[in-house]
Amino acid sequence: MEETLKQITHTNPNCLKVVLFGPESTGKSTLAEALSKHFNTVFVEEFSRSYAEQKKEDGEVLTKADVLPIAVGQMQLENERLKKANKILICDTDLLETLVYSKMYYNGFCPEPVKKYAEENTYDLYFLTYIDMPWEADGIRDQPHDRLQQFKTFEAALNHFKKPYVVVKGAFEERLSFCINQINELLNDTH
Repeated sequence: MEETLKQITHTNPNCLKVVLFGPESTGKSTLAEALSKHFNTVFVEEFSRSYAEQKKEDGEVLTKADVLPIAVGQMQLENERLKKANKILICDTDLLETLVYSKMYYNGFCPEPVKKYAEENTYDLYFLTYIDMPWEADGIRDQPHDRLQQFKTFEAALNHFKKPYVVVKGAFEERLSFCINQINELLNDTH
C-alpha cells in the first residue's frame, strides 16, 4: 500500500505542481478550480471531502483508520490527473494537508507511510490560504473556532518540511490574481 502514496513523476516530468493548502473554509477548492480554468488544465479535487460525505451518508464518522485510505485516494487522484495536465497541475490538497488534519483530529496520530510521503512528494509551490475569508458550515467542516491557531499549524508544517510557499490573502479576485502571477513566474523560470 505504501507505494500508492508515491507521486508518479515519469508520466509528465516537466509539469509544474502547485498545492492549495491551509485550514478549512479558506477558499482552496474555489481557487483551485478557477486556476485550472485560467491555465486550461486539470485540478486534483480534495478526496477527503467525498470520502467524508460518503461516510456521513452511511451514518458513520471518520476515525484514524480512515487516514490511510484518504491519503491513498488523494494520491491516486493526483497521479491520474497528472496524465491529463498540460504544463501545470493544480492540487486542492496533498498528503501534507492529510498529515496536519490527522494530527489535529487524532491527538498527534498519523500513519508512518503518510508522514514519509508527505515529506518525499514534491511540489513547486504551496499557496497557504489565510483565514480572512468567513467560515462557512457545509455539513463536513467542523472547525469554526481557533482559526488563527489552525493557520499557524499549517504554516508550521510547511516550515518543518521545508516546503516552498506563499501566503494568499484578500478577496477572491485578489487571491486569484496573486496566484496567477506566482504561477506565471514559475512557468517563466522553467523556460
